[in-house]
Amino acid sequence: MPKAISHIALIVHDPDQTARLFAAVFPDARLVDPGPGDGSHHQEAHVELAGVRFVLVKGMGPSTRHGDHVSFAVDAAELRVCAERLAVLGIEYQMARGDSALYFSDYDNHVFELDATA
Repeated sequence: MPKAISHIALIVHDPDQTARLFAAVFPDARLVDPGPGDGSHHQEAHVELAGVRFVLVKGMGPSTRHGDHVSFAVDAAELRVCAERLAVLGIEYQMARGDSALYFSDYDNHVFELDATA
């Protein structure tokens, strides 16, 4: 049986750009060296955030948004700070559920939620 999530892989057109976005929005995001590997991996960037490794793999991300998303539990103050960071970065976001949730997309249409009700 599974013990934990090993990683979440997202296909993105520019792994380093998406890694920088994570680091700019979430100061506790940690860029991780994926190591030399065996040469079988595509260009990737690795980011650890909220105890999960995100493997950002170079390729064509989703062309449209479809409801799949990753949700992070935050407190209300963190939600407001992240909203301010997104605004500074020029990243659009939407507030929902009485301003207790925030949704934004990366450069490749992956949707992320910040949930202050969890």
